Amino acid sequence: MTQSRPLAAVLGCSGPKLTDAEQCLFRETNPFGFILFARNCENPDQVRALIDDFRDCVGREDAPVLIDQEGGRVARLKPPHWRAAPPAGSFARLAQTNRDKGTEAAKLNARLIAAELHALGVTVNCAPVLDLPRPGADPIIGDRASGSDASTAVSIGRAICEGLLEGGMLPVVKHIPGHGRASVDSHEALPEVSTPQEDLEATDFAPFRALNGLPWAMTAHVLFSSIDPGAPATLSPIVIRKIIRDRIGFTGLLISDDLSMGALGGEIGDRASTALAAGCDLALHCNGRLDEMEAIAVVCPSLSDAAMARVERAETWRRKPQPFDADAALARVDQLLGEAAQP
Repeated sequence: MTQSRPLAAVLGCSGPKLTDAEQCLFRETNPFGFILFARNCENPDQVRALIDDFRDCVGREDAPVLIDQEGGRVARLKPPHWRAAPPAGSFARLAQTNRDKGTEAAKLNARLIAAELHALGVTVNCAPVLDLPRPGADPIIGDRASGSDASTAVSIGRAICEGLLEGGMLPVVKHIPGHGRASVDSHEALPEVSTPQEDLEATDFAPFRALNGLPWAMTAHVLFSSIDPGAPATLSPIVIRKIIRDRIGFTGLLISDDLSMGALGGEIGDRASTALAAGCDLALHCNGRLDEMEAIAVVCPSLSDAAMARVERAETWRRKPQPFDADAALARVDQLLGEAAQP
């Protein structure tokens, strides 16, 4: 029997179909939402059936289903059933020579992605990436970024959000307050950034500040030693309250990055409870391991009143997709990127 208010967690699953144990866990704990990875996505009919099963388990037809469908290297839906979309960096490069064409192409590309996601029942896309990659940083961000300078990142990031919203998706800006200086991949180890706060405010934090009214954001597993030398942003009440909520002014729903990543130490349940206590609204767990999801469910509370209010505000952004000529949009994106590639 599910609780009346959902668990403050977004969980994944191990394969293309729910196991009996996964179904039992989701029915008993009622997680707020679910996330899809490539291991869960074989073909459109299978994905739709899996999403239906997610929602059937928790008895909520509107339970959020998330995915990371950025384009480029980060795409959970792949050919031949889904389009291989370009990365955000392609549009950022175009915007360097023609801002209007770059933003037009980025918005149309995002609208195309949204159409594919909406057809499956996905409701939240974890994009755009607003991190500003720096020379010498780990390439984990690279061409995933909406730009290497704040102005371009804001323009391309906003265009991506507009395209996703027009297609019925809620965007998730990431990785707040910034992952672009990380010298190691946070999937593997904890990056430490020693840049002074005033420099970060003028650079890395700027794109997030400019788009601080958007519905969702995802935290960075980065330790900012000039702000809180004791905890990465995801687990730091100082970073979340002083920087993300106060200085950046983000007012939306805040979800942790994947708690199973190598950047974080300690038991998985402790990671979840610490992230929520620090100020995250939702704990995200992605690897599909049943034992870890069970450990999170034991310690994870239901959504707080503040989180519920942010969920409701986020949903006011949701739009019903209007008629859309996907073929014409695709042709225009190809044309714009083709012009940019010409010498």
